[in-house]
Amino acid sequence: MQTINGGGVVSPRGYVAGAAACGLKKERQLDLALIYSERDCSAAALFTQNQVVAAPVILDRDTIGVNHSAIRGVVANAGNANACTGAPGLWAARQMQKNAAFALGCREDQLFVLSTGVIGVQLPMSMVNVGIDAAAKRLSADHGAVAAEAILTTDTFAKQIAVRLPFEDGEIIIGGMAKGAGMIHPNMATMLAVITTDAAVASEDLQQLLKVAAEWSFNRISIDGDTSTNDTVILLANGASGLEIIDQQKRITFLSGLQYVCERLAHMIVRDGEGATKFVSIHVKGAASEADAHAVANTIATSPLVKTALAGNDPNWGRILAAAGRAGVLFEQSNLALSIANPNRDPLQLITNGTPTDYQEDDAAAIFGQKEIDIELNLRCGEAQATVWTCDLTHGYVAINADYRT
Repeated sequence: MQTINGGGVVSPRGYVAGAAACGLKKERQLDLALIYSERDCSAAALFTQNQVVAAPVILDRDTIGVNHSAIRGVVANAGNANACTGAPGLWAARQMQKNAAFALGCREDQLFVLSTGVIGVQLPMSMVNVGIDAAAKRLSADHGAVAAEAILTTDTFAKQIAVRLPFEDGEIIIGGMAKGAGMIHPNMATMLAVITTDAAVASEDLQQLLKVAAEWSFNRISIDGDTSTNDTVILLANGASGLEIIDQQKRITFLSGLQYVCERLAHMIVRDGEGATKFVSIHVKGAASEADAHAVANTIATSPLVKTALAGNDPNWGRILAAAGRAGVLFEQSNLALSIANPNRDPLQLITNGTPTDYQEDDAAAIFGQKEIDIELNLRCGEAQATVWTCDLTHGYVAINADYRT
């Protein structure tokens, strides 16, 4: 597998993108993006598990329900979530789909619609329509980066990646873009992502592969414990490479590439968490089941006390154990082992057999003071393990979200 320098969502063969500024964001920033395949695509999609969902999620669920084998692309806007907008919002989402289909020369049911931004504000379709027309005129295989930029909200950088996967009978490319910096938590992790490939994959297989890849990437990150109304991940496969993913070995290789792309995008989201200064990997080992390990890691990752300790460079490990203890997982505290480390450095053991070691506080504080931190908790009651990626909780997060609308 080879990472493509500067690659993104239109790196696979047969895809183009365009972007425009239609006024949904301030200062005429790019806020409307089109991703289009020159060939029909099989499609897979995952959506938020929040009971309150945005109009585009409702529409996209309906779309993939009637067409999962002849999709052509995605129209996306930032600056307005079109969520909690009632019947007018659903009408607006349908108009986005209809008008983009007309501009691209395809059927309405061949496009997905994505929106992100402020909740509870009606989408100004006169502005969106101008953006759709402008973006359609700028379609190019060189415009993946501007499309990735156009879907950002509080993000500070565009998130994109592409990889080449070699096979005996050819090669395929998987590319993707994502956005997300706040309201990030599993079920689905709060974000928008579009992933493309030029492999030929049946839609039923594609859905299963996406589910597995997302479970170990997008559903393993948390910034603030809030799951949004708009979370959507879309995977398109247009077959332009001429290589079919049909046998088990090819499925395994394809999944490894897909999971790598998803994981890298997920890591970018955590690194760009609102106000974040640290990227934190929480590894829970020795659990009775993977579900138990995940539950403990996730509880630690979402603990405000743990996250503020991380922000303050305070190795207050008692908060980590306390969070683990309320995860709803049975374990014996006298068996616990806890260590912390920075990447590629020896870990510092803080707890062994539930008892503090004779570590030096300055050494622990030095690790917590770094930009990347690994926390490992061993429950010592089984063989299962799981990892969750998170960030610290800073004054910057409060500042961004205290006046998000104003």
